[in-house]
Amino acid sequence: MATRRIAPVLLAALLTAGVAGPAYAGATDARAITVAAATLPPNRFLWTPAASGPGRVSVLISVPDQRAYVFRGEQLVAASSVSTGSDERPTPLGTFTILQKEQDHRSNLYDDAPMPYMQRLTWDGVAMHAGRNPGFPASHGCIRLPTGFARKLFEATKLGATVEVTADAYVAGAYVRSGEAGQAARANDYASR
Repeated sequence: MATRRIAPVLLAALLTAGVAGPAYAGATDARAITVAAATLPPNRFLWTPAASGPGRVSVLISVPDQRAYVFRGEQLVAASSVSTGSDERPTPLGTFTILQKEQDHRSNLYDDAPMPYMQRLTWDGVAMHAGRNPGFPASHGCIRLPTGFARKLFEATKLGATVEVTADAYVAGAYVRSGEAGQAARANDYASR
């Protein structure tokens, strides 16, 4: 398969838009999105028009990347910085489904802490939600998202949507498994799960 080149103007627009706020990519090329996502500072995200379109939504959370990647069907349509669990309270790895959604949730485990746009992944307290996003793992096990991204993701997902949390990196449209240097599975392999 031929590698697609990223238009320099599109890449520049994606990179600069993410510095001051959310970036809105005009094109939905997976490579352009992942390249731009790699340089996102904390609390920034990319959301393409296709992210709000039709199709099944699934999410890939890469712990080493500290990124969330959103798919509509098999197409990568959005990406965001995240903050996963700290070393003392790591985010569990695996494939989860969204069990519950609550826009104005408060934690019953951590001093009534606000968890806006909460999407529960486990019944013992792990969820995706808006929260402090310092650019490194810092939560009690949840996946903290920038507020604007958390709101958009909350609107885009349905109960039962798949969320995979992995210790693998996701690089420029390739899902690179830990310890398998040089081997990668295509994004479509992930999205078709």
